[in-house]
Amino acid sequence: MKTISLLFMTILIIATPAQAATDWAGLVGSVLNSQTKKTDTTTSSTIAAGLSNDKIAAGLKEALNISTKTVVAQLGKTGGFNLDPKIRIPLPAPLAKADSALTEDLEERMNRAAELATPKAQALFVDAIKQMTVEDARSILSSKQDAATVYLRKTMGTQLQADMKPIVGKTLADAGAVRAYDQVAGQYAQLPFVSGLKTNMNDYVATKAVDGIFYYVAKEEAAIRQNPAKRTTDLLKTVFGAIKK
Repeated sequence: MKTISLLFMTILIIATPAQAATDWAGLVGSVLNSQTKKTDTTTSSTIAAGLSNDKIAAGLKEALNISTKTVVAQLGKTGGFNLDPKIRIPLPAPLAKADSALTEDLEERMNRAAELATPKAQALFVDAIKQMTVEDARSILSSKQDAATVYLRKTMGTQLQADMKPIVGKTLADAGAVRAYDQVAGQYAQLPFVSGLKTNMNDYVATKAVDGIFYYVAKEEAAIRQNPAKRTTDLLKTVFGAIKK
């Protein structure tokens, strides 16, 4: 059937004017390419032969353990969120017009709450990494630069946000952020949605905190994949050095 189709196209090419022949020739090439080229475009690299599945899994898990510890240590300290413009948690948009002195104080308290809640992530990272299968590891290493980050967020991101919320809530209350919010909301109660923000403050801060954590996990993952200097152990050098782009 394929041969007949190609013969029919060839006859049309011969029988049509030069420009049409060029167009048909391009179409034939496209058809053939679509039938023979089935490469998965989501895969950015492959693992060289010679590495056992166990070593591949061990290498990825070691990389993730190192990366997540680095991120938690970086963000779970004073200024980890508040002094980092890439992940600093802003006030919800409806409060943007509030008095700057009040909003600056409230933003600092919100970011401090995220910093204090961040260490909660480490145990969840450890559990998620332990549960990763050999098949998961091989697939992740052969995929996109942030494939491991995507896997971790899918595996434990929701639980992380849920676990951070009580810490965020207590920290905000203890730090006086709720009182600061009441001051802001009291002055700007006429702004749309202000009345509903207090209830959702914990959700808002926890969501932004999780976003910030995974932002840097992705950065660490990409660095280990791309930069040999980031491969600080023999296992990382062996496994990630065997990945061909």
